[in-house]
Amino acid sequence: MERLFGLDAQLLFDAGLLALNMLVLFTALSYFMFNPVKNMLEKRQERITNDRNQAIADKNDAEVLKKEYEDKLKGIQKEAEEILGDARKRALKNEERIVGEAKEEAARIIAHAKSEAELEKKKAADDIKKEIVKVATLMAGKVVAVSVDEKTQDALVEETLKEIGDNTWLS
Repeated sequence: MERLFGLDAQLLFDAGLLALNMLVLFTALSYFMFNPVKNMLEKRQERITNDRNQAIADKNDAEVLKKEYEDKLKGIQKEAEEILGDARKRALKNEERIVGEAKEEAARIIAHAKSEAELEKKKAADDIKKEIVKVATLMAGKVVAVSVDEKTQDALVEETLKEIGDNTWLS
């Protein structure tokens, strides 16, 4: 009898053997190929996950460091302002001290100049007194030498005053 598909025992045996071979081959391939590939993919996924987690952690650390850096930078700016403020205060104090010393020195110089002026004035007054004494002596000598009357005496006084000068008597 002829069959449409020709299903006979040999075909069924070959089909069973093929199915068994496929099962053995699938099991062997699964053991030798699929499992290592699966393990490799799992490891790769773990590595990617770890790298991603590490990147997130690094990003968080970077943000913390950035915040710390900004805080330190603000602190440094405040410290710089304080240092500059202190320097300005010290400069103002030094300026005041130097100006004070200069004023004191100027006052000493002025006082010294005034005292020297007073000494010169006294010396000039002493010189004038000496001149007056000389003039008086000369006048007395002339009066004694010449017994003169009042008119002559007045003339001698006027002559002596002209020799000395009016400015001498005015100062």
